[in-house]
Amino acid sequence: MTIKINYSKKANTKILFNTVLFVNDKFNTAHLKKYITNSEFSYINDLLKTSDLKKNIFVFEVNSKKKIFLISIKKDLKNFDIENLGAEFYGRVNYGKSSEYFINSDSLVGKSENFIGHFLHGLKLKSYKFNKYKTKKETRVISVNISGNKNKPSLQTQLKFKALEEGTFYARDLVSEPGNILHPDEYSKRLKSLKKDGLKINIYDKKRLKKLGMNALLGVGMGSVRGSYLVTMEWNGAKNNSKPLAFVGKGVTFDTGGYSLKPARFMEDMTYDMAGSAAVVGLMKSLALRKAKVNAVGVVGLVENMVSGVAQRPGDIVKSYSGKTIEVLNTDAEGRLVLADALTFTEKKFKPKFMVDLATLTGAIIVCLGSEYAGLFSNDDKLSKQISNAGEKVEEKLWRMPLHKNYDKLMNSKNADMQNINYVGGAGSTTAAQFLQRFVLNKTPWAHLDIAGMAFSKYGGALNSGGATGFGVRLLNQLIEENYE
Repeated sequence: MTIKINYSKKANTKILFNTVLFVNDKFNTAHLKKYITNSEFSYINDLLKTSDLKKNIFVFEVNSKKKIFLISIKKDLKNFDIENLGAEFYGRVNYGKSSEYFINSDSLVGKSENFIGHFLHGLKLKSYKFNKYKTKKETRVISVNISGNKNKPSLQTQLKFKALEEGTFYARDLVSEPGNILHPDEYSKRLKSLKKDGLKINIYDKKRLKKLGMNALLGVGMGSVRGSYLVTMEWNGAKNNSKPLAFVGKGVTFDTGGYSLKPARFMEDMTYDMAGSAAVVGLMKSLALRKAKVNAVGVVGLVENMVSGVAQRPGDIVKSYSGKTIEVLNTDAEGRLVLADALTFTEKKFKPKFMVDLATLTGAIIVCLGSEYAGLFSNDDKLSKQISNAGEKVEEKLWRMPLHKNYDKLMNSKNADMQNINYVGGAGSTTAAQFLQRFVLNKTPWAHLDIAGMAFSKYGGALNSGGATGFGVRLLNQLIEENYE
């Protein structure tokens, strides 16, 4: 389905087709008389008398060609509440038979800044579908016509929402691709194409990574016939030479677990083990498209964790880019190995103001937080608070989890500087984050977002219809927009 948005300054009154009108939470309808006929007005009010007014959207079928949608605007709506309303409206449009709808913005009640912009943003985010590999394509086009002068988004605001949508959809596309298509070789090629958006792209292949000494990352990809890569994406939108903001993503395009093999059940879902990298890519694309006034860098490690005669074995010891040695006790604890080299490299090369990494890192975080919150671990209270506040504003929620030096002993190895898993038991997500913190060498403010429960939704959420969510793109954009532009 394609959604087309059209704007008109003049409000169409008493039109013959599907009309969308707004009322307050008390369902006061007096102001609607000028937009619908007297008989329609009476019909709606009669039905409202016997209706459950707790609902957000009412649909009144006036005749075979026209429906009137009545949307209730509650008091003190936050922006994400408005976006959720738009998504809920899309649900009615998606399953309806009509192809054209008229939203009368002049019927808006109360003052909610940029209501229409957020409403349409939610509608578009909810409309995403990944049907690339279906032979029978859906060709339906839905026209949403906005009339009136109230709360029409400025051109700049429209461009911002469009950039966010494109970045989120790009991230969802990457996560949705099957492993036989989006392997590391193909992934790196796609990132190279982002140069057209204004990003500076640098691709480090296996040969360059080996020369740099990124053996932790390379070890994960040893068993695959595909290459292993580290890709940097730079956006220089600030007028000064300020330190960049750095975002690092885990890009394991398929994760068998290696020799520490995963159970066969649900292994097909391991195509989304690169969702952290997809969020970083989507964010960088959004920043470039909206010409963000900030310097930022995205760094992603792209590998495939497979089983073969040359794959990494449990018990292997590798020397990381930082110089620290790691005993690989479990080859399914691979994401932290990828991020270890990527974090040290990012800190050393770009000397960023802060680093935020995203990864579908542990199943333990799902046990702890389910699919409502991502886990947040940080060495910096200010950064942690900024990220949490940004998450609340876009409803991509985070819950801060503990880091403490006492957890370090659980990751100490008898044979190397550290081991990659805690075999004592417990605190799986925290010990993974504690492991990562060891590779932040210069006390750079850093946050780790474990998004294992948030990157993919089998049943859909407020702003997605199931599948890849694009979690992190809008969150990190909000962080930047609110604090660093």
